[in-house]
Amino acid sequence: MATTSSPDMTTEAPGTPEMSERLRNPADISVIVIYFIVLMIVGIWSMLKTNRGTVGGFFLAGRDMSWWPMGASLFASNIGSGHFVGLAGTGAATGIATVTFEWNSVFLLLILGWFFVPIYIKSGVMTMPEYLKKRFGGKRLQVYLSVLTLFICVALRISSDIFSGAIFIKLALGLNLYVAILILLAITAVYTVTGGLASVIYTDALQTVIMLVGSFILMGFAFAEVGGYEQFMEKYMNAIPSVVEGDNLTISSKCYTPQPDSFHIFRDPITGDIPWPGIVFGNIPVAMWYWCADQVIVQRCLSGKDMSHVKGACIMCGYLKLLPLFFMVMPGMISRILYTDKVACVVPSECMKHCGNEVGCTNYAYPILVMELMPNGLRGLMMSVMLASLISSLTSIFNSASTVFTMDLYTKVRKQASEKELLIAGRLFIVVLIIISILWVPLVEVSNNGQLIHYVESISSYLGPPIATVYLLAIVCKRVNEQGAFWGLMIGFVIGLIRMIMEFAYGTGSCLAPSNCPKIICGVHYLYFAMILSFITAVIVLGISLLTKPIPDVHLYRLCWALRNSTEKRIDLDADEKIQEEDEDDYEDNSEETRGCCRQACDLFCGLPKKGPKLTEEEKEAQMKKLTDTSEKPFWKRVVNVNAILLLAVAVFFHGYYA
Repeated sequence: MATTSSPDMTTEAPGTPEMSERLRNPADISVIVIYFIVLMIVGIWSMLKTNRGTVGGFFLAGRDMSWWPMGASLFASNIGSGHFVGLAGTGAATGIATVTFEWNSVFLLLILGWFFVPIYIKSGVMTMPEYLKKRFGGKRLQVYLSVLTLFICVALRISSDIFSGAIFIKLALGLNLYVAILILLAITAVYTVTGGLASVIYTDALQTVIMLVGSFILMGFAFAEVGGYEQFMEKYMNAIPSVVEGDNLTISSKCYTPQPDSFHIFRDPITGDIPWPGIVFGNIPVAMWYWCADQVIVQRCLSGKDMSHVKGACIMCGYLKLLPLFFMVMPGMISRILYTDKVACVVPSECMKHCGNEVGCTNYAYPILVMELMPNGLRGLMMSVMLASLISSLTSIFNSASTVFTMDLYTKVRKQASEKELLIAGRLFIVVLIIISILWVPLVEVSNNGQLIHYVESISSYLGPPIATVYLLAIVCKRVNEQGAFWGLMIGFVIGLIRMIMEFAYGTGSCLAPSNCPKIICGVHYLYFAMILSFITAVIVLGISLLTKPIPDVHLYRLCWALRNSTEKRIDLDADEKIQEEDEDDYEDNSEETRGCCRQACDLFCGLPKKGPKLTEEEKEAQMKKLTDTSEKPFWKRVVNVNAILLLAVAVFFHGYYA
């Protein structure tokens, strides 16, 4: 495994500058500098505009966000550099079927806005583990899910985004992979630590515009270079590398020849790399976990002004999720056509020469296309696009992970922690998260035959279905209790973890060297495994719940679908626990004389709160009423419902056309 940049990663014609030299021109440098200046202006403006001095303001943007920045943030948080690298790479390797992971999101976004978010808002929670605590009582579910969420952030999200972004910078600037990673994290951490969710959402909106404009321009250049759509389809099927023998290996033609079903999204249920029953049924629990029960996504929806804005954001994100086929997957396939020997290399020694990775160079499809095809200036714009996608995704994950750690774990250790202490703890945790994520990157680099998107989807399929199943049953079935939910999560997690550890231990294999992992464990496609895991979890949750005592309705008002509109007072299962603020003095010292100028400046920059009077009971009640309101104006309710139907129709058409 190579972690350093190979000096002969690319073979250039005489007189052609190396890739690492191509960004070093005034036009590209100017574009990148302008991008960072605009990003800083938007970030500082949003920091000053919003209240970062309270837990609700820092982590939920005060529940005052409009639909358009929320929708843009949902998209930008999801579409990280891993999508540009992963979708384009898998598109180059196997065709368009990988886009179904994106298109399935459209249906789950509507389920999120119309079904899940109303329950979350009515329950008055700030984090997903907090919902389980309110719904089932006790602490073990909340603590377990908090730890699992943070583990997934490291193993799945942060490490894959860091790796994919570093690939681009490594290729563009000729840096060592880990030097590139440290630069990226230094840029990202600054305004995440200081700005809070509002800053992240507004900068996400800017990043979304940059991503869409840059991706559209690159798509135009790519199709123009290949000769249009018809030529693209024909040339892709003939994009076979010139070197297919070597290293004393007998290489099957299927390892380097484009698949016959490259332009179909529904593939053979047995032999297909993405079997159609798996994508239709197996991907649903995985996508439900990500879109409907994951902190990063749901936290954005909880920041909306009202339910119509939340639904509008989900619709906007749904339309944007239809675009990756044209902006990412097809450009990756065109990269294979134009630079076949580099992108589609199959002999390990050739791949090492081109990208420093024996298992393949498809992850380099999009970066190579940018560096080879784009002229000066526009190359800098695409560098900004990749940075935008990476930074927007990482900042969202960092903010959400710090929210989970602070509200669900730190408060268990420091029950009397002040609001200022919670804000500081959440920010410091981001630094710890970054360090752990860097250590995980080498596993990402060699997993799943070098195809990043399959790494992401497979790990999601092993860890996500039990969580999605428990949240779904918690909302739709009030008979489910804590014992059933806990043991369903635990057993489901153990089964998924066994599969994941076995794959890491034996390797996922490649076309040249299949994995030795026992068929009984690794022989089932990860999407089919997700279906089986969801079923097992549901049986355990329902079985144990029916054999144990139910939770009385008085504890479930507005926490499940059947009781969502109840106006009766709910007695929380954790009502006996004291709220941390109750033991604090009514008034805290508001003097500034005891603090030096540097301390005051630091507090102002980070938005840390000044000490002052507590809220009265009336003010607390008014604040909680705002946080739990799901009412909608009739006109806007009809508008979002009609738009949801239109979005569904468009999504069904896309599936049918490319099936």
